[in-house]
Amino acid sequence: MQFSELNLNTPLLNALDELGYDFATPIQEQAFAPIMSGQDMVGIAQTGTGKTYAYLLPLLKLLKYSEQKHPRVLIIVPTRELVLQVVRSLEELTPYINTRIGGVYGGANINTQKQLIFEGLDILVSTPGRLIDLGASRVLNLKKIQKLVLDEVDEILHLGFRHQLTTILDMLPQKKQSVLFSATMTEDVEKIIGTFFKSPEYIEVEKSGTPLEKIDQKRYNVPNFYTKINLLTHLLENKSSFHKVLVFVKNKRVADKLMTEIQSQTGSLEGYAVIHSNKSQNYRLQAIRGFQDGSQRILISTDVLARGIHIEGVSHVINFDIPKDAENYIHRIGRTGRAENEGNSLTFTT
Repeated sequence: MQFSELNLNTPLLNALDELGYDFATPIQEQAFAPIMSGQDMVGIAQTGTGKTYAYLLPLLKLLKYSEQKHPRVLIIVPTRELVLQVVRSLEELTPYINTRIGGVYGGANINTQKQLIFEGLDILVSTPGRLIDLGASRVLNLKKIQKLVLDEVDEILHLGFRHQLTTILDMLPQKKQSVLFSATMTEDVEKIIGTFFKSPEYIEVEKSGTPLEKIDQKRYNVPNFYTKINLLTHLLENKSSFHKVLVFVKNKRVADKLMTEIQSQTGSLEGYAVIHSNKSQNYRLQAIRGFQDGSQRILISTDVLARGIHIEGVSHVINFDIPKDAENYIHRIGRTGRAENEGNSLTFTT
């Protein structure tokens, strides 16, 4: 279906046209009417299928102009990177709409974020921990929330934010519309839905946890850590094929050790960047920007980048270490082969 066939207003259609988007993805098409109707909704769709626009487009269509200071739409996501990505998507869609947008997350100056909220917002995007901090400070009034979106809620729970999330949900008004989007459905997610959602409509574009068909998946048997490094550096010598590579490792210690060993072997880290939770916010943002714009060809990361982050044109995902569960594997390889593009995934096994 073309976006022009959805019941979107002219400002949103003009923004989509300038972004070069003509056709809605299945989840965008199917989620539009339930969200517009005001009922609670649960959307399950594979990573890379356009979940963010699936909830932003109807919410922006429904949002009326208001001078009310307190936010009316709350979007909760698991990581600061996702906060920034959702805010960027909102900014892309609202050049012709007078909408006040703000993103808050831990690791940044809370006083600056308090000032942002004090000046007035229509839509607030936040991580759970920082939302609790701001709610406790009384700068943020959550009782004015009319629309709630939980994005990647399975990852929110996986990262240990269960208590914070349930505390936030208890603080919100009972009379609101709740929307949940995720790539997978787990028992913990079902408990959240059963406790806090009212007769939601379920939309499942693909079976939960199904891998994308357009990703070519290969496995290499590699005996140990140092042989993995030799294979990785050998593969990455082919710059024409491996032109934008995301390398996943099991933890930040391995990420740093891998960078050290690559520098020792090759004599240079030109084209490489690393990202994990111990890196500063500015460093992480610069690493992602460099990878997005092509100034960094290889990005080594922990699972902090496995969910939700959209980076155009990733040629290969390499699993230097295998993740602990199948769902994380699906999320990792979903960074390549996004939308209608072909993708490549390589996994090193001992």
